[in-house]
Amino acid sequence: MKRITWLAPEGDPDAFPPAEAVLDDPPGLLAAGGDLRPARLIAAYRRGIFPWYSPGQPILWWCPDPREVLLPEEFKRSRSLAKRERNAGFEIRSDSAFEAVIDACAAPRESESGTWITAEMRAAYLALHRLGIAHSIETWQAGQLVGGLYGVQLGAVFFGESMFSRENDASKVALSALVRAALAGGTRLIDCQMRTRHLSSLGSRALARGEFLPIVTRYAAESDRWRAPGTA
Repeated sequence: MKRITWLAPEGDPDAFPPAEAVLDDPPGLLAAGGDLRPARLIAAYRRGIFPWYSPGQPILWWCPDPREVLLPEEFKRSRSLAKRERNAGFEIRSDSAFEAVIDACAAPRESESGTWITAEMRAAYLALHRLGIAHSIETWQAGQLVGGLYGVQLGAVFFGESMFSRENDASKVALSALVRAALAGGTRLIDCQMRTRHLSSLGSRALARGEFLPIVTRYAAESDRWRAPGTA
């Protein structure tokens, strides 16, 4: 019977167990504990691992199978989305309101009773943002932030974390802008973590963990391919 690996706070940031140690119940759970220092988070992402936990729980580290991904060249930009991009008066900005984006993503939603973006998680990604590793892609309309997403860029991989929308299609427009920038800058893979109907409709697909991990390890080790959406 597999047992969960507990990570020591302030310990070796690379001390993650191999993917073979992932639990069957709950599926995809690899380790618990540790901390959210930038070095630990970077080490996790490079291994295809991400943190996700609820308030009151220890930090939980996941490596699910299958893994939902979006290849930039496979993004499905519908005619209606393209029309909204042209005609809705949206403006795309990057990293101009990272803190506001993460707070909007953390805000309660009708379909959810709480948020997984705890104060500790919020502080951790703000620290990554200050290091130039975490980024926000923002949709603005009439001077107001109406949608966006944030995530982590390592090498040629963008690891998406969360998105929000206050206007119809505002988060889709942000993702569309990210895809355009990814194609222009050489980002090879957008990690979506888990499947949702929303992402699937935009072209995401599942990769088996055994296929995903070698790909993400290789791409994340490449030179930084971040290109800010909305730039020439």
